[in-house]
Amino acid sequence: MSVQTLPAQESVEFSPALVSFIEEWKDKPGNLIMVLHRLQEEFGYLPRAAVIKMSQMIDVPLAKIYGVITFYHFFKLNRPGKFNIQVCLGTACYLKGGQDIIQELENLLGIGVNQVTDDGLFSVEAVRCVGCCGLAPVAVVGGEVFGKVDPEKLPEILAKFKGV
Repeated sequence: MSVQTLPAQESVEFSPALVSFIEEWKDKPGNLIMVLHRLQEEFGYLPRAAVIKMSQMIDVPLAKIYGVITFYHFFKLNRPGKFNIQVCLGTACYLKGGQDIIQELENLLGIGVNQVTDDGLFSVEAVRCVGCCGLAPVAVVGGEVFGKVDPEKLPEILAKFKGV
């Protein structure tokens, strides 16, 4: 019988601030989501090697952590683009053309939802309500909110971020 070996995990470095945060929270009840939020803030997503390291630091089984990560839509297992484009598909935005925004982004960028452009600049994500219903349809690009978005406005919006 042959023995399979797992590939070596990539190494990740945690900032001193992240290590301090984890140490502060590791024994508190309900710590897992707080630490995962902070970990994602550090990396922009949750790299497997970082989750494994965090699991060891807070002494929580990896299966439990991945159960939480995959349950909540907020947590990302893949690196997003430098500018993540979140298109709202909440009721107001959907009714006012949110899906048209996604289709035009697919045409302009050549990628679908939950994908990243080859240059790593943009990723597209469909989200449920960003809390700006009066501005529907809404897209959030790199944290900046754009309201009453018309598909024809998208090239101008994207151009703003291409030179950054």
